[in-house]
Amino acid sequence: MTVEHPSGGIVVAHQPAYLPWPGYVTRLFDPRVEQLILLDHVQFSERGWQNRNIVADRRGNPTRLTVPVHRRHGQAIQSVTVAGADWARRHWRTLVQHYGNARYWPQWSDRLHAVYHARWDMLVELNVALLHLLLDGLDTRVSLVRSSTLGLTQAKTRMLVELCERTGAQRLRVGTGAVDYLDAAMLRGAGIRVEVTTYQPPPALAARGPLSTLDTLLHHGPNARELIAAGTGLSAWDRTEAVPA
Repeated sequence: MTVEHPSGGIVVAHQPAYLPWPGYVTRLFDPRVEQLILLDHVQFSERGWQNRNIVADRRGNPTRLTVPVHRRHGQAIQSVTVAGADWARRHWRTLVQHYGNARYWPQWSDRLHAVYHARWDMLVELNVALLHLLLDGLDTRVSLVRSSTLGLTQAKTRMLVELCERTGAQRLRVGTGAVDYLDAAMLRGAGIRVEVTTYQPPPALAARGPLSTLDTLLHHGPNARELIAAGTGLSAWDRTEAVPA
């Protein structure tokens, strides 16, 4: 499968996450970003955010939600399965308790109910369904493309170069966590410019701590995108040294 951008387009790629935090979605607010490549062919991280995130009650007391999974060491995200169904009842009960009185709960409760009362076998499919809900709430129109459908053959920086070549994009947009692992010389040699997004929650959100984007959506509704965008920064990455690809 091949995905295409207009000339000079921007590639944004990230592992699929469970109810991701606002910094995850900020790279998608640019209208020139038309697709999010969900890196589901890469290895599942046991301590990552692919199957967990944090919500909070009205006082800001945090609760970690974790989707139990069956997985083997080295297994790709695309093949990680969800373990049982009890987790969904627990998560739904927590969301009702924490957000049942939130201003915009009535607007989103039906869709959330549908997700948490459906049967999910594959973790990535659950994450995609919730990401669609969040992006709809943030009025962010991007296509979600799973990397496992693209037939990628490379890894690390070479894989990102391959993604840019497949899409015809000339820019790669990453978060701050990615820059320590990129091979600057390789990207520069391929004619790819790198942009780095940063996210610092504005005061209206910072007081509640680092939480899922769902918290912002349910409390701020149509103002959620503007609030999140207020904490977003974008800069060119001009690092010259290379790290192993």
